[in-house]
Amino acid sequence: MLVLATMSASSLAQSAEEILRRQTISVSTPPHRTPSHCSVDALLMGNGYTGVALSGGHERLVFHMARNDFWRLRSGHSESYPLVLGRLTIELPSMAEASYSASQDLWDATTTIRLDKTAARVTCQTYVAATDDVMVLRLSSEGNEAVEGRVVLSLPDEGDIEVRNAEERQMPDVRQQGQTAGGIRYIERAFVDSVDIATHAAVALRLPKGNDGRFTLAPGKTLTLVCAFSSNFKSADCLADAIARAASSSPRRLFKAHCRWWHQYWEQSYVSIPDPTVERQYYLSLYGMGSCSRDLRFPPPLFGTWITRERPDWSGDYHLNYNHMAPYYALYSANRIEQARPYYGPLLDFMDRGRYYSQQVTGIADGIMLPVGIGPLGIETTRCTPQYLRFHPDWLSGGNVESEGLFWGQKSNAAYAVANLAMQFYHTWDLQFAREVYPFVRSVAIFWEHYLKRDGKRYIILNDAIHEGTVGTMNPILSLGLVRMVMTLALDMSEMLDCDADRRSAWLDRRDHLADYPTQQRDGQTVFRYTERGTAWWADNTLGIQHIYPAGQIGLESPDSLLAVARNTISAMGRWMDFNGTNSFYPAAVRVGYPGIEILRHLHEYSLHTYPNGFQKDNPHGTENWSTVPGTVNMMLCTGHQDVVRLFHVWPRSCDAMFHHIRVEGAFVVSARLTKGVVADVVIQSEQGRPLTLENPWPGCEVEVTCGRERIVLHGERLHMPTRRGATYRLRPIALPS
Repeated sequence: MLVLATMSASSLAQSAEEILRRQTISVSTPPHRTPSHCSVDALLMGNGYTGVALSGGHERLVFHMARNDFWRLRSGHSESYPLVLGRLTIELPSMAEASYSASQDLWDATTTIRLDKTAARVTCQTYVAATDDVMVLRLSSEGNEAVEGRVVLSLPDEGDIEVRNAEERQMPDVRQQGQTAGGIRYIERAFVDSVDIATHAAVALRLPKGNDGRFTLAPGKTLTLVCAFSSNFKSADCLADAIARAASSSPRRLFKAHCRWWHQYWEQSYVSIPDPTVERQYYLSLYGMGSCSRDLRFPPPLFGTWITRERPDWSGDYHLNYNHMAPYYALYSANRIEQARPYYGPLLDFMDRGRYYSQQVTGIADGIMLPVGIGPLGIETTRCTPQYLRFHPDWLSGGNVESEGLFWGQKSNAAYAVANLAMQFYHTWDLQFAREVYPFVRSVAIFWEHYLKRDGKRYIILNDAIHEGTVGTMNPILSLGLVRMVMTLALDMSEMLDCDADRRSAWLDRRDHLADYPTQQRDGQTVFRYTERGTAWWADNTLGIQHIYPAGQIGLESPDSLLAVARNTISAMGRWMDFNGTNSFYPAAVRVGYPGIEILRHLHEYSLHTYPNGFQKDNPHGTENWSTVPGTVNMMLCTGHQDVVRLFHVWPRSCDAMFHHIRVEGAFVVSARLTKGVVADVVIQSEQGRPLTLENPWPGCEVEVTCGRERIVLHGERLHMPTRRGATYRLRPIALPS
């Protein structure tokens, strides 16, 4: 890769601000299109609760507004989905022939649109405040002539609501718009009839005093707009709340707090690498997750917060056979646990229904079995009622629907949901987190404890599916990996919480005697087989390696023979640009020690295949690929898996790089630098005081470890040391006598 070969150590940035300042995103073509799910090519803004997508251009700037907590909430297939809240339009008729450009400063999380023609130039600077549910827009003008315009706050129109087939009917909602005596304009929208849970959201817009929406922007003058948001899940009277905050918010104070939050967000961890294309996608991905994931009860749906047309594909729900999990994979290593926390809220809210399915479908009490799609607050987005099954009777006869649940034959959804819980637990060893999610983990372990069948000396999985609809297969390789992961996590959590000691022997027995991963011969090499009986191989997707990642059951401490099969499978699959599973394929390649230069070459091509906002081109699955680049890069630079921490193990030694505060398993936060093939500036923070095993970054050298005034010397290929909770350790090599 030429770009890597030509970058020197001096090209690496030294601070988060320096790195982020060079990540400015610029576009020169306005995103006029509004696809059925979201503006995948639009610039995006958000604060984890409200999302705004920019479309239109030239004479008409359009800001599409949506919220994580504004859904139609009714359990049933195609009955529940995230909703459009409204839009703010700035009409500038005289700028129709102007040139257009837009840019985003990721360090400050601000967006700037510029319209330029001979006699006038209009600039719109905007952001969605990180510390309050408010959007601020500042219009300014330069040139020789004034610019006439109009600001319009509007509810969705018929073009925003799509009904694609007979079983999808438009659902009635309550709409209202108006203006207060104080001149605050507002819109509100609610779903209260024919729903399981009522939803209500509002937007209030503050214009300069006496302004009726029309304005004249003289050269050198500015116009500031303040737009506030709320919902019934955040306020007893969301309209009054939005109006009050629109009237009282101070743009100056909001901006200071907004910048402070984003600067702290970027300081959580950062990397500097010699490929600007990959580095740019790295930070775009983290910007996207920082913009949409903070609401603990309402994580971002499939396409993030930026819903611009209703009834998105797959109802825009939380799809549980990987799509809901994937966007969060990189957040754990990127030390952004706040953005990861919303992931599991819907899982805990759905536990009662999950137990119902476990009992009804398999007869296992106190277990959990999850359908393919759920929503927030216990809503089931794929429930196939008798009325709905009139359109798909084959689903019932084919075994895809059981007790109204759409499972596609897969028993693995609940176990798959545990993957992110395992990542968060092992990256933090957080006692409070374990207490919160253990009931879910426990019930999934109980399900598999009873669902596995004894077959001689081993346990096997029957009547499961590796891919949707491959009903009835035996020992799907993904499920084998996920069940091992579930049992290990249940054992570790139960020991930490000092509970369920009577169950541990059963869980340990299932884990240690589960069937081996099936293999086969392809092109003269031994590779993994997708099932022991049933599907052998699949032409796309990456389910054949997901027992490696995200299940985490194979790594560099695994037997050499197993690692060889894993690497062969990575080569045979070659899913570097897959429609579904690149978010697991790249990390799996790193985890088994696939050649780093090859991974980076593919990752560079992958990063080129994106829109300016970081969404993958030609991929309809929304935010799921925002984990691919940061998760892969972090793991290449620093990995902690199977109780061993490694620095730059899969990173090419010829490529200088640095990282700050990558979080690894064991609750260690690590920083280091690689310059001309030599590791330096190694700092390890121990959050929980767990024992540390570090692969010696300086082979053949003794290593000095200092912590305050304490000093010890370690030696060997593996450095073993106890650590103290909250302590920071600095490591450097001691040259041995020649």
